[in-house]
Amino acid sequence: MARRSGLGRGLGALIPEDAEEELGATFLEVPIDSIVPNPFQPREEFDEGGIAALADSIEQVGVLQPILVRPAADGGYQLIAGERRWRASQQAGLTVIPAIVREVRDVSALEHALIENLHRQDLNALEEAAAYQQLIDDFGFTQEALAQRVGKSRPAVANTLRLLNLPPAIQGLLIDGRLAAAHARALLGVEDRVEQQRLAELAVAEGWSVRQVEQAVKEGAPAAPKAPTPPEPGMTRPAALLELEELLSEHLDTRVAVQTGAKRGKIVIDFADLDDLERLYRLIIAGD
Repeated sequence: MARRSGLGRGLGALIPEDAEEELGATFLEVPIDSIVPNPFQPREEFDEGGIAALADSIEQVGVLQPILVRPAADGGYQLIAGERRWRASQQAGLTVIPAIVREVRDVSALEHALIENLHRQDLNALEEAAAYQQLIDDFGFTQEALAQRVGKSRPAVANTLRLLNLPPAIQGLLIDGRLAAAHARALLGVEDRVEQQRLAELAVAEGWSVRQVEQAVKEGAPAAPKAPTPPEPGMTRPAALLELEELLSEHLDTRVAVQTGAKRGKIVIDFADLDDLERLYRLIIAGD
């Protein structure tokens, strides 16, 4: 599988371009060998197993969140935050890494921009999870404090963070949009990573609903997809209806079915659990 490189949207989507000057920040692809670690890094030991797992993820899906550096006197860069991502990128064989270059000493403005923009930017679920993890790793947030700052429940933040524990191949399906976050959260109920990936691939190939994934996870065997009811002759669904169904599914990051009748219709929205239902509620009321 070809390695994804670069930032994609990630943290760059959290900080609008017109805020770069205010933040004193520049977004660059920085050569890894031009970076030296921060001598004041409070963390003295790093979990090598965790670094290796992150390197594996980076090989599959790229660096989801940039590191933070400042210019050094020798023309290189000194690392301010993101040493785990820097070390893992080295292990993954990357030659460059997405970075925010800042001239100023403190990172309070960047932290503020992250918090203020996180809840209203168009990130996919994995990018959101990576942003949460960056705030925890680089700025010392607890899950409880982070939940309060972004206006979500602590379980909702915790469940989003759990997406980072999925195998890189499933993370790739999330980024590509072939697997919805609700489906991925349901797969977290499977402990065996090989089985997780097998079910994820089946879910994508056969178009399972969230409920079908949950059934497969519960039973330990693939759930048989319910065969769609064939349309009656002359009752082909309008293209505009199919497009609206697709747009709703993309906006809510879950499967949405629009059903029409002679006098009225209904919308069926899949959700994984109460936290996912809360997420859908916030997305729906955000448009009021």
